[in-house]
Amino acid sequence: MIIQLDEAKQRLRAQRAQCEELSQALKIDAAAERVSELEQMTLQADFWSDTQNSTRVLQEIKQLKNKIDAYNKLVNVIEDTLALCEMAIEEEDESFTEEVLKDLDEIEKQAEQMKIGALLTGEYDAKNAILSFHPGAGGTEAQDWALMLYRMYTRWGEKHGYNVKLVDWLDGDEAGIKSATVMIEGLNAYGYLKSENGVHRLVRISPFDASGRRHTSFASVEVMPEFEDDGSIVLRDEDLEITAHRSSGAGGQHINKTDSAIRIVHKPTGIVVGCQTERSQLQNKETAMKMLISKLLEIQMREKLEKIEDIKGVKANIEWGAQIRSYVFMPYTLAKDARTGYEEGDIQSVMDGEIDGFINAYLKMQAK
Repeated sequence: MIIQLDEAKQRLRAQRAQCEELSQALKIDAAAERVSELEQMTLQADFWSDTQNSTRVLQEIKQLKNKIDAYNKLVNVIEDTLALCEMAIEEEDESFTEEVLKDLDEIEKQAEQMKIGALLTGEYDAKNAILSFHPGAGGTEAQDWALMLYRMYTRWGEKHGYNVKLVDWLDGDEAGIKSATVMIEGLNAYGYLKSENGVHRLVRISPFDASGRRHTSFASVEVMPEFEDDGSIVLRDEDLEITAHRSSGAGGQHINKTDSAIRIVHKPTGIVVGCQTERSQLQNKETAMKMLISKLLEIQMREKLEKIEDIKGVKANIEWGAQIRSYVFMPYTLAKDARTGYEEGDIQSVMDGEIDGFINAYLKMQAK
């Protein structure tokens, strides 16, 4: 048992040595300076007059403080656990072994998670994420699968302290959804969720099949960062088809049951965006326009195009062979990523939003 404590002591010292390096990677000092800067902004007389900006600033303060607090907590736990370990060795008291080892495991998990966060250095990683869900061919079964994915990412966002905001929703024919869009707001939301962009495959016994046969379904998750309008995208009125319709579906009291929902079609590309969760038609239109600009900017930069006229609304087929991940419920339970090979056997926890393993594996792969 003393041998275990000696080994734990070496691992704890290694973690302590890595903390300085981790602090630099996470830019803890810069984050603290940014918090001070933002807090000074909140003291300005006109700060609260711009609700949208004040909300963004307060959210950034909260996210940065959470990062700083998490790092400081890790440092303190390492020091406390190392002190306990050294005392136990000195007094040859083996009764603390279990506690030390338990704390050490948690320390190593937290440190690993922070190292993953330090990989988010992409130009748009820090931005909010816009997620859109679309079922593939397969009718009700595929529409239900799109709804399951919507729930999975919503739960992931809520568990990680992000603000998950429903933007648009279109009910399925019998169950599920024909489409849905959510905004996941908070620091590094896009950086983490960019790994989830693509086609997701489901294998299960369909609850909609009276014969109890196994079905394979597909749905796509589109992930893009929320861009600030830099003026580079010029939208002409004649290129936009804007229609109002009655809001429906999820959202309950947060959705107005009036003709306030807005759908915008960008005619040159065929891109469609919508919003139905704001309080008025005007607000819904403003949000939908922001989403359209974000989508056009994302495509323009991804395709390295110089002009908006070159953008084409081409999408990959939501079908076999295009999937980034498979979720099998029957004859066994397994979720496996086709890109990284990472897999999880507890399919229910995955559907409840426990997808950090997949995200981390992807980020590590991209960092190599």
